[in-house]
Amino acid sequence: MKFGAAIPVSVCLALLAVAASARPQAAEEVEYRLLATNKTSTMQKEMQEAAEAGFHFGGVMGGETAFGGSEVVVVMVKDGTPATFSYRLLAANKTSTMQKELQDAGDAGYEYRGQTIFKSTFGGKEVVVILERDGRNAAATRYEYRLLATSKTSTMQKELSEAGAQGFGFVGLTVAPTALGGSEVVAILRRAR
Repeated sequence: MKFGAAIPVSVCLALLAVAASARPQAAEEVEYRLLATNKTSTMQKEMQEAAEAGFHFGGVMGGETAFGGSEVVVVMVKDGTPATFSYRLLAANKTSTMQKELQDAGDAGYEYRGQTIFKSTFGGKEVVVILERDGRNAAATRYEYRLLATSKTSTMQKELSEAGAQGFGFVGLTVAPTALGGSEVVAILRRAR
């Protein structure tokens, strides 16, 4: 074929098809729902309502907001993921209570998704943990959870190493003054059962 010669229509169509398939497809629309409250019981209810509307957990943070004061803030996401999730929000100011609640949730098929420190109206400063269960997967992996809390990082290093040697994997960490024991490092680990 000479330069400037006509290109057969079939070749042009083939080139257009290749170019069109190489073009990035438009991203699926993503919708967000921001939840903020100063009551942990209200947050669990609102998260469940959002899940029933097709949203799933995106992230969590506790802190002072401009108009709400001390709040726990959660972002829920609707992005085409099949919406069959249920949520548990655990808030405790005692290590033993949180450990028991974490394990009860793990036994019921809930998986760790996030944690923060939150100053609640009635409970003082608490560690808040969010767990999620996918209703589509009845045979989901069940986990054994372990909560480690200490005010000394050297102690945490030792406890993390011991838990790791027992097969526990790290999933989350907060560092803040809590009612669990003053300024603490709180780590959550899990292992499959």
